[in-house]
Amino acid sequence: MSSSSHGNLGNLRKILRISDDVSHAIASNQPVVALESTIYTHGALAQDLMLEKIVREHGGVPAVIGILDGVPTVGLTPDEIDRMVNEGKPVKASRRDIAFLAGRGLLSRGVHGGTTIAGTMLLARIAGIRVFGTGGLGGVHRGGQDSLDISADLTELGRTRVAVVSSGCKGFLDIPRTLEYLETQGTVVATFADGREGAVDFPAFWARDSGTKSPAVVHDEKEAAAIILAQERLGIESGLLFANPIPEKYAIPSSEMAAAIETAVREASEKGYTGSTNTPYVLSRIRSLTNEKSVEANVGLVRANVARAAKIAGELSKLSRKGSDFSTFKTHPVPAASTKKEPKVEGKKHLKADILVAGAVAIDLNCDYVAQQSPATEATGEELIPKPHTSNPARINQSVGGVGHNVALAAHRVSGDVKVRLCSMVGDDVAGQTVLSTLQSCGLDTSYVRKLSADYHSSSRTAQYVAVNDAQKNLVMAMADMGIFTHHSFPEYWKSAVAGAKPQWLVVDGNWSEKDIRAWIQAARTQDCSVAFEPVSTAKATRLFCPEKDFSNLRVYPNAAIDIATPNHFELLSMFNAARENGYFDNPAWFSVVDAFGMRGARERFVRLTSAEMTDLGIPVQSVQLLPYIPTVITKLGSKGVLLTTILHKDDPRLRDPDSERYILTRSSGDHAHVGASI
Repeated sequence: MSSSSHGNLGNLRKILRISDDVSHAIASNQPVVALESTIYTHGALAQDLMLEKIVREHGGVPAVIGILDGVPTVGLTPDEIDRMVNEGKPVKASRRDIAFLAGRGLLSRGVHGGTTIAGTMLLARIAGIRVFGTGGLGGVHRGGQDSLDISADLTELGRTRVAVVSSGCKGFLDIPRTLEYLETQGTVVATFADGREGAVDFPAFWARDSGTKSPAVVHDEKEAAAIILAQERLGIESGLLFANPIPEKYAIPSSEMAAAIETAVREASEKGYTGSTNTPYVLSRIRSLTNEKSVEANVGLVRANVARAAKIAGELSKLSRKGSDFSTFKTHPVPAASTKKEPKVEGKKHLKADILVAGAVAIDLNCDYVAQQSPATEATGEELIPKPHTSNPARINQSVGGVGHNVALAAHRVSGDVKVRLCSMVGDDVAGQTVLSTLQSCGLDTSYVRKLSADYHSSSRTAQYVAVNDAQKNLVMAMADMGIFTHHSFPEYWKSAVAGAKPQWLVVDGNWSEKDIRAWIQAARTQDCSVAFEPVSTAKATRLFCPEKDFSNLRVYPNAAIDIATPNHFELLSMFNAARENGYFDNPAWFSVVDAFGMRGARERFVRLTSAEMTDLGIPVQSVQLLPYIPTVITKLGSKGVLLTTILHKDDPRLRDPDSERYILTRSSGDHAHVGASI
């Protein structure tokens, strides 16, 4: 796509609202399926169709598209759909109507609009959605060669690159002329074979066969996804139509359907129903003539189409991750073997690492306030702190930072022959280039640092951190822009990075999203490497113990997924509270380990091994309570040093070492097969 096209899309997106979950899914190359809203504004109930649920059950993210209060919206919520349906009379919104409705919306005169196939395709394309599941396509009406009554769906397929999955076009339309028109528009048209050999019929909506052969046949969802990807790579902007025959159990026999259609079409002509009034009358009459069987068929086919669309979107997401010019990222550096595809990290000896650090890299700006002291103010110290709401004199230094970077650089500098790799993300911007060149100058390998194209997503910027310090360089305030790590997710790449590096240790920091932290843990488990977790901040520390519990992933000792964590005492409290509030301490396996400690009445022991102050703050008990999930917790206490809390296995030699006795907090009662003591 040209830079001018990008600019045009950027302008359109200023009045286009995309929900957070859809925006995140698009940015991170998750499967997304567009859904039209006219199906609801014309009377169908969302809770009856359950289309969004079907998309999610197949691993996709649903995006219902419509006009809400004059705002083109991608990703309508159930409440917003209810508003659209129940507030006034929503208009039918095709391509021609969108700017009109959006313009009125800009003037606070907005009304609701249910988008047709054409309108949904247009907004899906602007948002970056590639697959759309619907019921039946519009087409050339009977006699269309004279009346020119041709659905806008067909011309939209000729100019908007979105893959539409439907059960063909409505059976009462002129199917041969519809296919001819789509051929003229340059639209890919292929029908799913569903196990049939050779040429197959293009479906007729309620019937699986129309008597007209399909221009092409597609055999499965992976093949359909490959066709979509090829269309993108070739830069062909026309759409694709994948016809999905109605499931056999819902299909109406062709002869029965043909009779009902002929009657309905004839009556519509006799009664003068033309243009926009023709289709509603014909559909209503067919419903009556088939004794409501067409209604059951409508529901069955649209559900099947949406399910198939979700499967195609899933396959397309997989193919894109394997190496597509059109995914939202680029890799740095580009491997010499191929300037197009994502590097295959598995099996490359030069990418092996003893320590793989998966974490943030950022541009750090440290702003140190320059005090303007005088004899009168020197005693009070007031001039040591910058003043709010005004400009302050300062010395500003720029450097490359980020928790992941700092850990990787420290390990690299002290490890000697130990190989260290950093896996992170930067944007395709000046800051990103600065980060990459700085890493390389320090001797750090950048093979696993991904460069994300900005495209339409501001979250693709390189992370930045700004610290405002007082005159003694104590932190006054900090601002962190780490959105690149929470808005973009490539779990398959994380898995391949760990498989390629085969590290002894994987260090994960809390800047990743909850989903990605779990993905890193799972990737480490498949390679049997140890995992260290650096919480980063009080807010990010909670991501390890997120509300969505997964005990099969975040397991307990002796099979704990995390081997060591390094919080400060504030982060420790956040982790403890998150684990308690989200039910991690309700896990029977957790109880088994904690009970083995025999910790009742342990305050005196806590005070003896730490201090009364530390005990009153709850630091020892919080550490012990987390040990089942994190067998070694190193709590950073600033100038007071660190507190090491760990589980000793029954075979640990320290259990029999007199010099270690004074550090042992409690010995196991012997009921647990692995716990020997905690220190």
